[in-house]
Amino acid sequence: MATVGGYLDEGYARIKLKIEPGWDIEPVRLIRKTFGDHVPLQVDANTAFTREDGPLLAQLDPFNLLLIEQPLPEDDITGHALIARQVGTPICLDESIVSSHVAIDAIERGACSIVNIKAGRVGGYLEAVRIHNVCQQRGVPVWCGGMLETGIGRAMNVALAGLPNFTLTGDISASERFWKQDIVQHPIRLESGQVRLPSGSGAGFEIDSPFLSDVSTSTITLRSEG
Repeated sequence: MATVGGYLDEGYARIKLKIEPGWDIEPVRLIRKTFGDHVPLQVDANTAFTREDGPLLAQLDPFNLLLIEQPLPEDDITGHALIARQVGTPICLDESIVSSHVAIDAIERGACSIVNIKAGRVGGYLEAVRIHNVCQQRGVPVWCGGMLETGIGRAMNVALAGLPNFTLTGDISASERFWKQDIVQHPIRLESGQVRLPSGSGAGFEIDSPFLSDVSTSTITLRSEG
């Protein structure tokens, strides 16, 4: 509870709790009891449950969660559709969504009503934008997940999350949460739980070249022919 309270004090606008069988209903109940129903709260199962756990996951419904993220293995789209029919809390897919084609299939089969887009997982920002677009066309909101990026990736994620269908709070945290010093000149910072969109050209970051040189163990130079 102290960890959750600390993040709320830092300005984070939403809490995501990792759950698994045996660590599911009770920690959610304790968070709600301690911090109240007004705190945006969601859970992430990281594929830890099975199709038979629908009734168990339905016990989370009274806690007014934003979503249950990826309860089943990533290749079980049918199972997620079955779970979605048994619970009242929205099901969000993360690991399952590896392309826009999979996103379309999952949405049309009723496997999810929210999608977590991680550019690193789907092969880059072009495919991430495609997934955003197909979800927007089908009325499915999305949010931007993070994968421990440096300031370069975080800045790109901030730009991605500025697209109109990113309507849910994402996983873009301050650089200082994971890095003593970032490799960009102006690290990502939180302002009242929000990250300011860049106003400059490009992705809005500049490399801290002296620091990057200091921490580099080797370099490779690639040049185009001709």
